[in-house]
Amino acid sequence: MKIRRSSRLVGMTHYLLQHPQQLVSLTFFSELYDSAKSSVSEDLAIIKQTFEQQGIGSLQTIPGAAGGVKYIPGISLEEANRVIDELCILISKPDRVLPGGYLYMTDILSNPNYVNSVGRIFASIFNKKKVDIVVTVATKGIPLAYAVANYLNIPVVIVRHDNKVTEGSTVSINYVSGSTKRIQTMTLAKRSIEPGANVLIIDDFMKAGGTVAGMQNLLKEFQANVAGIGVLVEALNAEERLVEDYVSLIKLSEVNEKEQLISVEKGKFTEDLLS
Repeated sequence: MKIRRSSRLVGMTHYLLQHPQQLVSLTFFSELYDSAKSSVSEDLAIIKQTFEQQGIGSLQTIPGAAGGVKYIPGISLEEANRVIDELCILISKPDRVLPGGYLYMTDILSNPNYVNSVGRIFASIFNKKKVDIVVTVATKGIPLAYAVANYLNIPVVIVRHDNKVTEGSTVSINYVSGSTKRIQTMTLAKRSIEPGANVLIIDDFMKAGGTVAGMQNLLKEFQANVAGIGVLVEALNAEERLVEDYVSLIKLSEVNEKEQLISVEKGKFTEDLLS
């Protein structure tokens, strides 16, 4: 049965949004909606224009018999700033201050709306680079890593602080925590990363950067390349920053436990990252 253009546009848009970074042939859509390829091509042109106008992303066209279209997720600068501003307001609430000057963020990292929005921002920033795997360290950065990986359509690898029997043989290194100066251990299964893989490191919070630096050193053991580093929140009061080349969405400048005061601002996030 022939499907009207309006229904076809909705269906194709939904499919593309659910399958980011996947090459979809015109034949697939043509057979799915019992429509001529010329009609499908016209529909895709409309979807592409709408995506770009509304900052949803873009459609990449690959010519040839084995070609098709691929949805590249994106986000407009306006929407990215709106998300970051909203998170800054949320994080700066006084009741987030915990004993010892720590910051409560579990509710944010367990909220699908915030996690997916942050994942889309990071995916938009790093989708121009060749990335094969998203790596994070257990446990709070895991939701963010999966959100980013979903938009980039690549696997997630989780670095742990202890060995898991179900992961087989592992590679372990010792690293020095940048904030506490304590020696800690992180491990990764030998089968998790192939030599030469391009890795995107995602973390929820960075003080001095000891954990991220540890992940960088661990990845060297796998002969992997660090294609980028994305951090949701970075603390500005670190005495010595162990990581330099990274993108952060929010900067935490002060946590005053006595006065229940939290000061935040936009992080190392500029317009050119999304251009």
